[in-house]
Amino acid sequence: MSWNPGVPFNDLPDLPPRFDVETRDVLKATIEARAALAALDRAAAGMPNPTVLINAIPLLEAQASSEIENIVTTTDELFRFAADEARASDPATREALRYRTALRDGFVTVAERPLTASTAVRVCSTIKSRDMHVRKNPGTFIGNPTTQEAVYTPPAGEALLLEKLANWESFIHSDDDLDPLVRMAIAHYQFEAIHPFDDGNGRTGRILNILMLVEAGLLAQPILYLSRYIIRHKATYYALLGRVTSGGAWIEWVLFMLEATRQTAISTLRKIDSIRDLQVELHETIRATIRGGVNADLLALLFEQPYCRIGTVVERCGVSRPTATGWLNALVEAGVLTDVRRGRDRLFVNGRFLELLVRDEPDASTGARV
Repeated sequence: MSWNPGVPFNDLPDLPPRFDVETRDVLKATIEARAALAALDRAAAGMPNPTVLINAIPLLEAQASSEIENIVTTTDELFRFAADEARASDPATREALRYRTALRDGFVTVAERPLTASTAVRVCSTIKSRDMHVRKNPGTFIGNPTTQEAVYTPPAGEALLLEKLANWESFIHSDDDLDPLVRMAIAHYQFEAIHPFDDGNGRTGRILNILMLVEAGLLAQPILYLSRYIIRHKATYYALLGRVTSGGAWIEWVLFMLEATRQTAISTLRKIDSIRDLQVELHETIRATIRGGVNADLLALLFEQPYCRIGTVVERCGVSRPTATGWLNALVEAGVLTDVRRGRDRLFVNGRFLELLVRDEPDASTGARV
């Protein structure tokens, strides 16, 4: 396999790799990753209100995945405008929120029909908020835009890209014994190497990872937060991608992705445990604070998003505005919520919940923060 970083990699080999990737080490790592993923899936299904994760994790994934592409927005901004993207004035925030929307749309799509190259087009179009098509023009490369020094130049030519995508699509639905986690790792490299769009390839590829696991039945909901791990190991991630390209180093790459899956599943599982503990504690405080009993929908609402507006409580709980305002003011006085003004908005923040969502859980191997 010849490769020159400054020349389009039109000889990108088709999938599957030409040797058995499922070595003894890979199989061992696969078992560990699948066990962690299964534990996460069971824990999420057993939550009283799984909307907590369905709402929060895609936002955290959106923030982290966009950060990899140097589109930096704060988690605070994302949660503030999570329920109404149109209110966000910051372009980076809007783009990250579109990632969340693309992930959700993709999740709905794979429930109805198989994951295909068309799914990738739809995901990328949502992220970029415009119709995206497979690249037709030459000149795309990954590297220094100032010096024009290329680190990698993907295949060129629309017909060739469509051919490579067809092979990628055939591989992800191959009728063989390859474990879905190993297949996801291999398919992720290939998609990034094809680099089919002018922009948005990285974020699209990271959404496709999650959709592949959902389609394979390993996740019931899109709650695996892989982008945070990739950020923490960004140099290794790109180095290993490069080693597959330059030397076919598939084993190292697959092991990295399996460990990313394992550690992410364990850290998310820990987050679920912390959310449950906080729910129990705050629910007791809330019940003791609001006289006459509290609407069960309010209890659920305060743990669906860390930010809440009076109008949201009115709509969700079916109460008058004075009643909703009274409830929220009482919870501010009790220290459960914080009253924050952002321009014309009056927001009520479940600060402990927000802190729990955004904090990094200990590394699954060493106990260090990742």
